Amino acid sequence: MKTRSNIKLPLSDQEKASLRKNKVKIAQVLDYAADELEVLLGVTTERAKELYALALFQTIPSIGIKFAEDLVFLGYYSINELKGKDGAKLTDDYELKKGYWIDSCVEDQFRLIVHYANTGDTSKTWWDFTKERKAFRSENGYPANRPKTCWTDVLLTAKKAS
Repeated sequence: MKTRSNIKLPLSDQEKASLRKNKVKIAQVLDYAADELEVLLGVTTERAKELYALALFQTIPSIGIKFAEDLVFLGYYSINELKGKDGAKLTDDYELKKGYWIDSCVEDQFRLIVHYANTGDTSKTWWDFTKERKAFRSENGYPANRPKTCWTDVLLTAKKAS
């Protein structure tokens, strides 16, 4: 299981300074409720809620900061909010919101997070869901309104622009 010491957070310089001033390590962020983080860091309620969620999601095996950010991007702030969800549907919603289709392993992560939310099982990692995803997509395909642009095209365009 991932330990709290592995947690990464996209903190501003001021947020880092506030943690130092209050002698709080990133690994201890989950020891505080979101409203306590708001005061401790001097941030908005929404920012405190976001930081707490980002830390929380990273306690799940094989979930890192990037996928934690994807969950917050979709509007999820707790593991309980993911109970009863469907990994394929979350993937479809994510692609629509992003405007491009994503690497298929991200769907495996959505499947993992739903499995974890429903069971608390820490023995699985995202790649344990690859076979399930492949079988599901082989049988059901993707929605007709799936974006046409591929995530690799978005990366190439961004790279050319920089």
